[in-house]
Amino acid sequence: MSAATAESSDVPSRPAPSLRGFMGLALGSAGVVYGDIGTSPLYAFRESISHVARVGGRVAEGDVIGVISLMLWTLMVIVTLKYVWILMRFDNRGEGGTLSLMALVQKAGGRASGAILVIGMIGAGMFFGDAILTPAISVLSAVEGLKVVHGLSGRIDAFVVPLALAVLVALFVVQKRGTGGIGRWFGPICLVWFATIAALGLMALTRAPQVLGALNPVPGLALLAHHPKIAPAILGSVFLTVTGAEALYADMGHFGRKPIQLTWVVLVFPCLIANYLGQGALVLADPSALENPFFHLAPAWFQLPLVALATAATVIASQAVISGAFSMTQQAVQLGLLPRLTLKPTSESQVGQIYAPQINWILLLGVAALVLGFRSSDGLASAYGVSVVGAMITSSILAVVAIHRLKRRPIWQAALAFSPFLAVEAAFLVANLTKVAHGGYIPLLIASGLIFLMWTWMRGVRRVSRAEQSDLTLADVLPMLTQRPPLRARGAAVFLTADPKSVPAALMHNLKHNQVLHEQIVLLTVKVARRPRVPDAERVEVSDLAPGFKGMTLSFGFMETPNVAKGMTLARAKGLKFDIMRTSFFLSRRTLLPRRSGGLGHLADVLFVFLARNAVRTADFFQIPPSRVVELGSQVAF
Repeated sequence: MSAATAESSDVPSRPAPSLRGFMGLALGSAGVVYGDIGTSPLYAFRESISHVARVGGRVAEGDVIGVISLMLWTLMVIVTLKYVWILMRFDNRGEGGTLSLMALVQKAGGRASGAILVIGMIGAGMFFGDAILTPAISVLSAVEGLKVVHGLSGRIDAFVVPLALAVLVALFVVQKRGTGGIGRWFGPICLVWFATIAALGLMALTRAPQVLGALNPVPGLALLAHHPKIAPAILGSVFLTVTGAEALYADMGHFGRKPIQLTWVVLVFPCLIANYLGQGALVLADPSALENPFFHLAPAWFQLPLVALATAATVIASQAVISGAFSMTQQAVQLGLLPRLTLKPTSESQVGQIYAPQINWILLLGVAALVLGFRSSDGLASAYGVSVVGAMITSSILAVVAIHRLKRRPIWQAALAFSPFLAVEAAFLVANLTKVAHGGYIPLLIASGLIFLMWTWMRGVRRVSRAEQSDLTLADVLPMLTQRPPLRARGAAVFLTADPKSVPAALMHNLKHNQVLHEQIVLLTVKVARRPRVPDAERVEVSDLAPGFKGMTLSFGFMETPNVAKGMTLARAKGLKFDIMRTSFFLSRRTLLPRRSGGLGHLADVLFVFLARNAVRTADFFQIPPSRVVELGSQVAF
C-alpha cells in the first residue's frame, strides 16, 4: 500500500558537531567505514605478487616495485579522487550508497527512469555479492596467519577452516543484539590496527628502501607492458586493494562527509601506503616471505598477537559490510524493490541501526558455503573483486547522470569528467572477468539472482495493482450512499489504499457484506519519498473528500521504518481528531491466483506468490496495533 514519490523540500541540515564530536565520528569511521579496505593488506599484495612469482620461479626487483606502484595508485585514483573527493559530494540529504544515489537521480527527473532503476538494481545486487564474500575471505585470511606462527606451522592447518567458521557463526549470531554495544570498540581497535600495520611496514622499509620507487606510477605501467600475458591476472589481484571502497559512500549518512575524508587522508591512506611498501621491501630482502608477506612482517614473538588483532579487525570489517547489507535491504524494501521484510531497530539513540533476521541467516548460509567450498583465502581471492568493480561502475554511471541532471551540465561533459574513472574501472572489470571461470561466477550468480528477485517483485506488484484497480471512484460511490444510506457505526475506520482517487477494495467488501460504514472514514495512502528521512512537520497531509470522508497521506523516507500509528497522531495538528485505540484499520488479505503462462513468466509468477506469502504482514510492517486490524480476504487473478 505504498508508492514512491519525489519530494522537493529539504530536510533541515544536521547541526555541526563539536570538535570532540567530530573527532568521535572520525574515529568511529576508522572501524565501520574503513574496516574492509583496512584489512586488504592481509591478502592483496600476496595475491598480486604471486602472478609474477610464477614466471621463472623468482621475483625481480622491478616486478615488486611495479606491483606496489599499481596498488598505491589504484588507491589514489579510485578511493582518494573518485570516492573521497568527488562522489561523496553527491549525497541524498546526507545519505550515500547506490540506491540513495539512484533515488537522488530519479528525483531530479528526466528520461530513462527505467534504465536508472536497472542500474541501481545491478549495483544493489553486486553489493550483496560483496557482502557474502567479504566476511569469508577476511576472516579466513586472518586465521590463516596461525600457519606462520612458530610452533604451529604444519600443525594448525586442519583447524583453520573450523576456527574461521566458529568466528563467523558467532558474528552472525550476535547480530540481533545490534552493534551499539560493541560498536564503541570498533574505532579504537581499528586505530590500533592501522598504527600496527604502519609500524610493521616502516620497520621493514629500512631493509630495502629502494621500494620507495613505487610512489611513482611509471613502474606499475612498465610492469603491465613487460608482462602482457599475465597483466589481466595482475590487475585482477591488484583490485583487491580497493575492495570496501564503496563503504566510504554507503556509510556517509552515519558519520558525515568530512569525518570520513579526514580519517582517510590523515590515518588510513598513510598507514596502507606504509604497510604495502613494507611488504614489498620484505620480499626484496627475503624472497621466502612470499608465502605470507603480511604476517612475516612481524617478529616471531608478535605473530600470535598479530593474528588475534587481525582477526578482530576482520570481524569489524565483516560487521561493517553486514550492517551495510541491512541498510541496503531497508532502502530496497522502502523503494519497492523487495517484499516487506522484518526490520528491527537495535538502537534507540542511533538512527539507521537495524537488524534484518532473514537477511542475516541468508548471509550466514552463503558465507559458510563459501568457506567450506573454497577452504582458503587464496581460492576466495579468485571469486572476489567481480562484484566490487561492478558496484563501482554502477556508481560511476549514476554519478555521470547526477552531474548532468543536478549540475545542469551536458551529458557529454559529465561523461568526459568521469571518463578517467570509468576507463580505470573498465580495465579492472576486464581483468576480473578472467576470474569468472575460477570462482568469479559466484558473485555474478548472487547478483543475478537478487536482480531477478527484485524484477519479479516489481513486476508482480504492478500486475496485482492493475488487477485490483477499481473502476469506481469516490464520486461514483457517494451518490449510491446518498440514495441508500448504510448503517453508521461509531468511531473511525481507516482504509489503506495505494491510489487515493479510487475506492479501496476493502471498503467495498465491507459495504457489500456488512452493509455498514463508520461515522468517520479515512482513506490512507503511505508514500515513500526519494529522500532518506521526512521531518514530522511534512509527514502528514489531510484533505476533505466528502462529508464523513477524509483523505490522508503519510510520507516516510527510504531510510525510515514506517509507523502508521505514530504518524496518524500527527494528524491532530491538521484538524483530524480521533482515538487511535478506537479506530479500526481495514486491510485486504489477498489470495493470489497467477494466470497460466509458460517459460520465465510462469517462474516469475510462482516466485512472486512465494514472496508475497512470506512477506511481513501489512499491519506488522506499518506498525498498526494488531487489536485494531480487520482483514478482509479476496482472491486476485493477476
